[in-house]
Amino acid sequence: MENQLDYYNETAEYRDRFDQGLPGPMAAYTAFRREVYQDGALSHKTKRLIALAAGLVAGCARCTIGQTRDAIKAGATREEVLETVSVAIVMGGTAASSESWRVVSVLEELGEW
Repeated sequence: MENQLDYYNETAEYRDRFDQGLPGPMAAYTAFRREVYQDGALSHKTKRLIALAAGLVAGCARCTIGQTRDAIKAGATREEVLETVSVAIVMGGTAASSESWRVVSVLEELGEW
């Protein structure tokens, strides 16, 4: 099985190349994304956990990997991540459940399992 964080980093190269092809719109999107994740009424950590659940429900492998990593970096515990995954599974059913293995793999790769 491939390393999830390696997959994330390798695909980032293609995302960056795409961004270079549309520098104006993608720069605006990047600025928006950075602003959204700032502490506000919700903490940065909470926003990353919400994004993890949304990524799982959307079936986005890259989102699941990145948001798991970013939630841990923001101070989320393994238990908080797993509860977030459980909420995603309630909302997204089998589709979300089928990608939950990626979360476990990333947690293992980060030494959090």
